[in-house]
Amino acid sequence: MTTRGEDLPTPYAAPDWDSAARAFLAEKRERSGSQRTPEEYERLLARFFGPLGKTPDQVAPEDVHAFAYGAVDGRKPKGATINMRLAALSAFYGFLERMGYPMPSWKNGQGTLRQGNPCAYVQRSRQEPAAPRGLDRDEIKRLLAAIPDTAVGLRDRAAIMMFVYTGRRRSEILGLRAGDLSRNGAVFYAYRGKGGKQGRRELPEPCFLALLEALRACGKELREMEPHEPLFDVSPHGFYMNLRRYFRKAKLPPGGVHVLRHSAAKLRRDVGQSVEEVSSFLDHSSLAVTTTYLRRLEGEEDKGWREVQKLLD
Repeated sequence: MTTRGEDLPTPYAAPDWDSAARAFLAEKRERSGSQRTPEEYERLLARFFGPLGKTPDQVAPEDVHAFAYGAVDGRKPKGATINMRLAALSAFYGFLERMGYPMPSWKNGQGTLRQGNPCAYVQRSRQEPAAPRGLDRDEIKRLLAAIPDTAVGLRDRAAIMMFVYTGRRRSEILGLRAGDLSRNGAVFYAYRGKGGKQGRRELPEPCFLALLEALRACGKELREMEPHEPLFDVSPHGFYMNLRRYFRKAKLPPGGVHVLRHSAAKLRRDVGQSVEEVSSFLDHSSLAVTTTYLRRLEGEEDKGWREVQKLLD
C-alpha cells in the first residue's frame, strides 16, 4: 500500500461560488454599460440562492421554475417579472459554463440523468410587449413647460432635452461626466452604449446651453469641473420620479425615461429622416431592429381600406 503523501489523491476542492457570482456581475457591468441590469441580477440571484439552500451545481429545473413563476405576497408575477428572473439565472449559468464550473445534474420525470443549464428547461412567459409611445412636438413643449425654474428643474430640463435631441438611453445621459465633453468647433460628448459600444457625437447646441444654465444654477462652471464630476447630480430613480411628476403636471399619460427615446425617434421621422438614418441615430444593431421598432411606434398603414370603402358606398 502506498503511503507517500505525494501519491495520495488530491482532495476535491469545492468551487468558490461567491467569487463566481462576483465575477459574473463584474463582467455584466463591464459589458452592459449600465448599472441597472447588474444590480437587478444581483438582487435576483440573492433572492434565488438565499432561501434555496443549494449551491449552483445542485439546482434542478424545478427549482428554477418555482422561483420564476412563484407568487410574492400572494400575487402571481407578470410576464416581464418571470422573464427577468429567468434571464438573470440563465445568464449566470451561461457564465459558469463558459468558465468551466461544474454544472448541475438531475433526473427528469423518466429517471434519465441530465446535466447542464437548468434554466434551459423552463419556458419563458409569452409576453406581449407594450406598444411604445413617443411624445409629439406639442407634448414635449408641454412637458418642458411643466418643469420649474429651480436648480433641480433646470437640471432635469437639460437632461430631458438631451434625451429628446440625442435619443440616448438613460445610463448614457445620466452617467455623463465633465470629461466626456470635448470641443472641436462644435461640442461633442462621448458615451458608452448598450453592449459596451462606445461613441462620440455632437451635442446639440440647445442641450449644451441648457446644461451650462443648469450647472450655473448649482454654482458650477463646466470649465472648472474635474473630469470625473457628473454632469447630472441625480440618481436614475430620482430622475424617474421627477419625470413622472412632470408628466402629471403637464397632463400627459404616465411614462418613463424610455418614452423620451421613443420621442426622439418619432421626431426624426417627422422631419423626414429615413429608416437608415434613424437606425444609425439609435445605434441599433441592424435595420431589421429599427424597422420593427418604428413599425410598433408608428403603426402599420392600411392602404386598402379606401378601396373597400368604394365597394361599400
